[in-house]
Amino acid sequence: MLEVNRNENIELLTYSEVKKIEGYVGNYNVTVEMKPRYTTDECNGCGACTEVCPVYTTNYFDELLGARRAIDISFGQAVPFLYDVDRDVCVECFSCVDACELDAIDFSQVPKEVNIEVGTIIIATGWDIHEPYGEYGYGEFENVITQVQLERMLAPNGPLEGHVRRVSDDKEPKEIVFIQCVGSRETERTYCSGVCCMLALKNGRLLKEEFPDANITICYIDIRVNEKGFEEYYQRAKNFDIRLVRGKVGEISEDPDTNQVILRVYSSLTDEIIKIDADLVVLSTAALPSKGTQQIVEVLNLDTNTYGFLTESHFGLMPQETKTKGIFIAGFAQGPKNISYSVSQARAAASKVAELTSPGEVDLELITAEVDSEFCISCRRCEKECPKNAIKIDEEIGAFIDEINCDGCGICATCCPTQAIDIRYYRDHQLFAEITGLLGGD
Repeated sequence: MLEVNRNENIELLTYSEVKKIEGYVGNYNVTVEMKPRYTTDECNGCGACTEVCPVYTTNYFDELLGARRAIDISFGQAVPFLYDVDRDVCVECFSCVDACELDAIDFSQVPKEVNIEVGTIIIATGWDIHEPYGEYGYGEFENVITQVQLERMLAPNGPLEGHVRRVSDDKEPKEIVFIQCVGSRETERTYCSGVCCMLALKNGRLLKEEFPDANITICYIDIRVNEKGFEEYYQRAKNFDIRLVRGKVGEISEDPDTNQVILRVYSSLTDEIIKIDADLVVLSTAALPSKGTQQIVEVLNLDTNTYGFLTESHFGLMPQETKTKGIFIAGFAQGPKNISYSVSQARAAASKVAELTSPGEVDLELITAEVDSEFCISCRRCEKECPKNAIKIDEEIGAFIDEINCDGCGICATCCPTQAIDIRYYRDHQLFAEITGLLGGD
């Protein structure tokens, strides 16, 4: 992030949201709403405002495991390094205003819009974590947490400075259980999140290094380690004395006196029921399309699959392209994938952008649809069937074609009930003339 921020050819608009995108490849106009931080660019990150702020609230960056003040920095490596005010909890005592020597706090700030002209767009909106409230005691038992919360515990800059403790009493856990595929690979979400197996193995090893005498158990459906080096890592984890139980947790309860989490697990390999009194239970929950993905779908009218991930033009041949020219996708926005896959796809998307923007002009085929307004009855069938979203209906003139996005596939011509649409250079009379010529032998 620091390198990106220092690059003179890259402009970062953080704490912002895309509201509208108009235009076509090579000539997109993007409207971005910049949300107010209530601090100005004069802020130097000294922290004097935070020291005097009397209001504490939960820290979203630490997955609600830590606390922050009403005015605080988002996280230690935030770019840009500017403090922001959480107006939902701020009591407007203005102690921060009095403490700031640079007059960098401005409660009068309001959202503002900026317009940017761009030639191409890459969508990399990431993912959200499934919050499994009501599943396996999450939200009910204090010592049931998610993998993301464990990640924050293990992080040196996290709320526990890298040292894992039980949530209920701050004691070191001696019996730790991971439960895989929570909220995924079931009726609602049949897909695999793609990262949970390796994440559990990695975090299991880290916990084993901090607590060598601890018992660590991973309850799984099956272990998926099909990337380079993953199988070897899996074998090393087993040699690290991490117990793997193939089976799902059937019962879970809590001892009210000790806050121990009591689990009963059926092992499909040994055909036995295993009872575990766990100090800490970690849920590997499903990865979901981010809220930002759904927002950009509505803005750009893109296609998604059953689960809400963006769909590409062709999975094998055009995995970065969308149905709209000049708009590409990368990373988890398209579907579950690990870091190396995301990086590869991001580089591929960047190269596709370079193909379009480097020459300065974009060459397009002239084979596009044409509408004879005399026969058009504005039934909207072509508009609904067009895979490129290249047809719109005007109440006065009927259907009209966006020639930039139209690729001449001919779907509109086949579904038009009045034959008002034809394909340039492939009109019916031209095709019939070719057929006649071929049959005549001339």
